[in-house]
Amino acid sequence: MNAMVSNIEIKPFGILSSGEEVSLFILKAGHFRATFTNWGATWISLVMPDKRGHLDDILLGFSTLSGYVGKHPFFGSTVGRFANRIGQARFNMDGREYRLYANNGQNHLHGGRRGFDKYLWDYELSTLNGEPLIRFSRISPDGEEGYPGKLSVELMVSLSEAGSLRLRYQARTDAKTPVNLTNHAYFNLAGEGQGLILGHEAQIHASSYLPVDQELIPTGKEMPVEGTAMDFRHTKTIRKDIVQAGGYDFCYIIDKEFLPLKPFAAVHEPDTGRSMTVATTLPAVQFYTGNNLAGIEGKRGSVYDKHAGFCLETEMYPDSPNRPDFPSPFLMPDEKWDNETIYTFSIDK
Repeated sequence: MNAMVSNIEIKPFGILSSGEEVSLFILKAGHFRATFTNWGATWISLVMPDKRGHLDDILLGFSTLSGYVGKHPFFGSTVGRFANRIGQARFNMDGREYRLYANNGQNHLHGGRRGFDKYLWDYELSTLNGEPLIRFSRISPDGEEGYPGKLSVELMVSLSEAGSLRLRYQARTDAKTPVNLTNHAYFNLAGEGQGLILGHEAQIHASSYLPVDQELIPTGKEMPVEGTAMDFRHTKTIRKDIVQAGGYDFCYIIDKEFLPLKPFAAVHEPDTGRSMTVATTLPAVQFYTGNNLAGIEGKRGSVYDKHAGFCLETEMYPDSPNRPDFPSPFLMPDEKWDNETIYTFSIDK
């Protein structure tokens, strides 16, 4: 049921092999345009001006549906049932072992063989306080990808004239199950396809992070960032310590005073004057600098190579179903998983 909403434009995006039609939804607010699709509740683009008034799309991705239907690095994907990695593709819960699909070596990554990004979601269009809003929803049946419980998921997307894109996730289950929902957008504030993100200036208010093994599974307790290449508490270019870090692909523990919903991360691109901040209710964020991008044909002839974009994926801790010392990712039938993340974009005055 969808009433026409004046500040949301709907366009056809293609047809799946099943014959189902896929749509694009363009949210319009002030100088900003955010595009989503009901295929995977995927964030397709964010178009905004730079300090000279030039418009760019600052999200990596594809111009056509086929790119998103095929295997890709989760460009703009809504990731679930569990974002990030679960070691050995299994977890124990209440004395029973649950086996998941191993799609990242011997580990389970971003929901498995067919995560939430590979389904057509239902949607409703509306407004919230005058802002365009999309309400995506789907039901993940009991046993999907090995997870217990029927999980009902909603994602509400809204855009403000001030440049704030709000993602609010809600989920309910009929049986205890781990949940970790995020968006996997890759940003380049110079514009997608406009070179590398190494000159971007970043700050992340996180005093500790999770060291990982060679398969990117946390090795144990969180460690302080002080005195290491991981330290982004004071603004620095992404380039500064990236070689020493071996490329960034780490889970940062957000400092408590920035929770909930205070901007804990800020990124600035000096040439265009574009900036973004991130605020969330979730305890952690995966900072990823596109280390594995290589020759991916993106939008309008762009080619994405290593460090063509960065991600700030707000989340529960990776492998937390196997780590009782980490914040619990388990959702109970009498609870609601209710978290939000706000990306706010701006231009130098």
